[in-house]
Order: sequence, then C-alpha cells, then structure tokens
Amino acid sequence: MSMSKRIPLFVLRFLALSATVCAIVVMVTSHDSATVLNMKFEAKYSNTPAFKYFIVINAISSGYTLIVLFFQSKTSCGRYILVLDLIITLLLDSSISACLAIGQVGKNGNSHAGWLPICDQVPKFCDHVGGALIATFVATIVYFLILLYSLHNVKNLFSVTS
Repeated sequence: MSMSKRIPLFVLRFLALSATVCAIVVMVTSHDSATVLNMKFEAKYSNTPAFKYFIVINAISSGYTLIVLFFQSKTSCGRYILVLDLIITLLLDSSISACLAIGQVGKNGNSHAGWLPICDQVPKFCDHVGGALIATFVATIVYFLILLYSLHNVKNLFSVTS
C-alpha cells in the first residue's frame, strides 16, 4: 500500500484509538453517591455487567487498534485486517447497545417493573456514562469509515481469478 493511502488510514485509526481510550477513562472514572431516605448508595460502572462489557470491548478495540496502527499492511494481511475491523465495529456497536439500554432505564426508569430513575440522584455518574457513550459512538463511526476506506483500497476483493 502506498504512503498516500496509508496516511488517511493511520489518521482514522489514531482517531478511533483516541476515542476508545477516552471512553474507557471517562467510564472508569464515573462514580457518584446519593442519600435517599437516609440510606446512602453509590453508583459506579462496576455495578452493572453491561458497563463492564462496555469497558472490556473498548479495551479490546484499543489494543487491536494500537497493534494495527503500526502494522505494515501487506496485501495478504489486508483482508484479515478488514475482517477484524468489521468484528471490532460490530463489538463496539453491541457494547453501545448494551450501555444505552441500561442508560435508558437509569434515566427514565421502568414503570412496569417498578424501577425508579436514578439520574436525578446521581447526575455526575449519568453525565460520565453519556460522555463515554458519545466517545464510543465516535469510535464506531470512525471504524465504519475505516471499513469503507479499506474496502475501497483492497484490490480484487470480490473478483474471481481465472
């Protein structure tokens, strides 16, 4: 791959790495406490399996991106990297979906299950989670752009050789 094709890919991967690392830092530092009816409770990311999954997927994505960022792309490995990029994009999408589901319950509650919203009591925690979701959403969009760019650059991906 020529240098002119590697530079945009490097920039996109660096943006994706930055976004996922920011999401990890913001989510790990998210904690808040509140006192309700003379009982103190603490909200933190480690209380919810969906938030733990979010952190793990972002860490995997960051590690993969850091490795591929400096990997010399050869034509034989380009297709494997393309498939791994697709897998990372799908994993990021699934982690965002899991977090959004929990975040929606935290923000609005669930009247059918009797769950009350908690974002009024712990706004700092909810703001951090929202920021982490936005950062991962940016990373997912960047990975989608990486996929489109890689599909454009990988030659003879769908052609049949005779």
